[in-house]
This record gives sequence, structure tokens and C-alpha cells, in this order.
Amino acid sequence: MTDDELKALIASIAFVQKETGEEIKALAVAQKETGEQMKRTDEQMKRTDEQINRTDEQMKRTDEQMKRTDEKLERIGINLGNIGQNQGDVAEEFFFQSLIKDNRLGKIYFDDVVKNMEKHRGQIQEDYDLVMTNGDVIAVVEVKYKAHKNDLDKLDRKMKHFKQLFPIYQSFKQYGAIAAFHINNDAKEEALRRGYFVLQRSGDLVHTESSEHLTVL
Repeated sequence: MTDDELKALIASIAFVQKETGEEIKALAVAQKETGEQMKRTDEQMKRTDEQINRTDEQMKRTDEQMKRTDEKLERIGINLGNIGQNQGDVAEEFFFQSLIKDNRLGKIYFDDVVKNMEKHRGQIQEDYDLVMTNGDVIAVVEVKYKAHKNDLDKLDRKMKHFKQLFPIYQSFKQYGAIAAFHINNDAKEEALRRGYFVLQRSGDLVHTESSEHLTVL
């Protein structure tokens, strides 16, 4: 190998070493940047995890609050339902005791008053608040604490079904009555128009009204 060839070889090696050094340096910079990026990513993931944990805790607290709210609403619903049922029971007991003492509707006298007559026959099932009877007449009395027009539709249905459920009374004259502590004027007028007795509380007594044309089934 001549001196010139040796010099050329040394120069080539030096050039390659220089390029390799620059590449190594660039690689080191890239690795550093990658490391910093990974560090930032880890920090971001850590913050994200912390946020997720906080969100989970908030959702857990929200779920617990909703559960407590649901339980409270359920208790309120039960209490309101009990209040309504208690009012209905009070009204039913008042009219039951009153009709035992003065067992008549208008000019019709009755021998017996029975409450809570329930019967199921085929697809028909009804619960009658009060039923008054004598030798040949029955009266179906629907009792409400507060009576509305839709209660008259319920009375219509119960009147229609009574003799189907209790065929022993098939030959009896059948009257209907709505009894309430309070009934608005529209409902009262409609009840009288349909030919029903209207019973209202008047102190410790029962005030009875009826139209000239009573419905008889």
C-alpha cells in the first residue's frame, strides 16, 4: 500500500468516525427527547388516573346521594299512600257506623249494612265498600274521603257487576249511592243526574240527597 493509499484510507476512516459520532450524538438527543416525552406522557397518565379516581369517587358519592334520595321519596310515597288509605278508612268507618244507627237512604229502610264485600267471578272482580240490604232491595254505597266525577264511573261499573257477582240478589231492586266527606258541586250534580243517592257528612250525622228519578237495576 502506497503512502497516498494509506492517507486516503485514514481519511476515509476519520470521515466515517465523524459521521458515526454525529449519528450517535443525534441518537442520544433523540433518546433524551423520547425520554422527556415519555416522562411527560407518564405525568399526563398519572394526572388522568387521578382525575378518573376523582370522577369515580364523585360518581360513587352521587350514587349514594341518589340512593338516599330514592329511599326518602319512597318513604314519602309510602307515607302519602298511608295518609290516603287512613282517610279512606276513616270515611268508610264513619258512614258504616252512621248507616247502622240510621239505616235508610231517603225513604228506603234497610235491615243490614255490610262493609268490604269482595267477590271474584270469571274475569270480574270487585270490592264493595258498603252494601245495604232488606227483603227485596240492595244499595251499593261507594265511599270516598273526597269524591270526584271519575268515582261515579267506578260506581257505575260496580253497579253493573254486582248481580253478576252475587246472583242471589238477582230479583232485588238495586240502588246506588256515593258517600263522601267532601264532594264538589259538579260531581254531586252528576251523581244526582245518574240517579244515585248522595251522602255527605254533616257534623256527626249523614245528610242524604237524591233526585226525583232514582236509577233502579
